[in-house]
Amino acid sequence: MDNTTYIALSRINALTHDLEVTSNNLANANTTGFKSSRELFSDYIVKQKDIHGIPGERTEAYTQDRATYQDHMQGQLRQTGNLTDFAINGEGFFAVQTTQGVRLTRNGQFQRRSDGTIVDISGNPILDRFQRPIVIPREDDVLSVASDGTISTQDGAIGTFDLMTVDNLNTLQPEGNYLLKPTTRTRVLPHKEIRQGMLESSNVNAITETTRMVEIQRDYDLNFQLVQTESTRRTNAIDKITQDASS
Repeated sequence: MDNTTYIALSRINALTHDLEVTSNNLANANTTGFKSSRELFSDYIVKQKDIHGIPGERTEAYTQDRATYQDHMQGQLRQTGNLTDFAINGEGFFAVQTTQGVRLTRNGQFQRRSDGTIVDISGNPILDRFQRPIVIPREDDVLSVASDGTISTQDGAIGTFDLMTVDNLNTLQPEGNYLLKPTTRTRVLPHKEIRQGMLESSNVNAITETTRMVEIQRDYDLNFQLVQTESTRRTNAIDKITQDASS
């Protein structure tokens, strides 16, 4: 293969990953608290001199897949009326205890187990600032959470929903469709706003993602056609040289 083919293949490789990321965004357009991801590309510049005996310098640009990052823009808050549904307005994440360690999430679709423990949709306990599970006494049948996270029952305040964050959101590693693994030190947010009876929708715009998929597919097809055309050209050239040599 010559450099033209390598350049096209580098683009195809990057577009394949971009298509996977965009497809995942679209598949989670209705997932509570989901944050869309984006691909970060750059041109990898290569300078070569005296190519094939031709004097001078030539610059070639290869596509490099640098990273995948999340867009942490807040999704729309929607009313549910469920007392164990919670949405975060502004910064912060709920902390949950998983079998792999503490994880962060914006998905506040919680449940109350029979023992009173508040858990997420996968059964992971929700933690307070001291990384202790939040438990509502079994005998308490009234649950009220103020905007500052204070949890109250008919007997008064019993605890607090605390929100965690990290200094650089780009260091959070997605796990599944709603959990984030902190790779740096977490800290408690001093100010928070929690809405009971509401959930945060995915921040994915389905129309935008669909348009993006069409653009990626079109770009992919053009580069694939370039590879096929270049392959055909090289095959024809080799056949002609072979025929001339044998004649």
